Amino acid sequence: MAGLRNAFGVLIFLCAAIVPVLARAQTDSARTDSAQPEALVPRIQGDIGVLADMEQSPIRGESTSAQVFPFAFFDYGRLYARVDTFGVKTLPMGYGYLELAGRAEFNGYKAAGNPALRGIQDRQNAVPLGLGTFQITPIGGFFIYALHDFGGSSGNQVELTYVAELDAGPVTFYPEAGFEHFSRQYTQYYFGVSPTEAAASGYAPYGPGAATNPFLCLFVQVRLARSWDADFYLRRKWLSATMADSPLVDTARPITGFAAITAHFE
Repeated sequence: MAGLRNAFGVLIFLCAAIVPVLARAQTDSARTDSAQPEALVPRIQGDIGVLADMEQSPIRGESTSAQVFPFAFFDYGRLYARVDTFGVKTLPMGYGYLELAGRAEFNGYKAAGNPALRGIQDRQNAVPLGLGTFQITPIGGFFIYALHDFGGSSGNQVELTYVAELDAGPVTFYPEAGFEHFSRQYTQYYFGVSPTEAAASGYAPYGPGAATNPFLCLFVQVRLARSWDADFYLRRKWLSATMADSPLVDTARPITGFAAITAHFE
């Protein structure tokens, strides 16, 4: 539980540091009006549809996967869904709410059928749960999450993303930049090689430490009709040396993307 408390402490620190700075960017009168989060309305507000996902795994022998999933980016009162992150809004905080958050991740891998992982034990998908916030400010949006993996790693992850909005008629661009930080327990589980695995696989033993990975993203929304959109998303991540130097890794700059068709609800 100490690791979980540390992750939550990082979230509170980031919020305490960022929110006052954003508030000072406005005049006193503007701050009074716009620093209040939007009302919690018990109806769907946002986008629902279907997406085709492409994800490049950094792990050796793991092929780039393409799958079809439901797409959801909407609020329903206190409930929210943001593609792969889901949760409940609790107390008002800054330009948003303090949130209970969970994430669907498919970062596990199996050795069976993968010659590159011969002798390596299977890794289970992470089960990240924790706290978060989405701050919609006059200078853009900020997503902040501090999550603990209740799956195999028992590690922590912290993520900060900034999103801008650029309108161009029927097309809206949302450039994003941010970073993710993983604790040693997390990186050891997914990228480490134990002495037992080293003896069975031929890879050298590897015990990584904590890792911080920056990333850049672009989300593009194209209005097709009054309530229908086509969405396109692409993200490139730069793995830190801690992860990239693992003998289990064969790409240090994995790419993730999707295309979606969505219906918009006001």
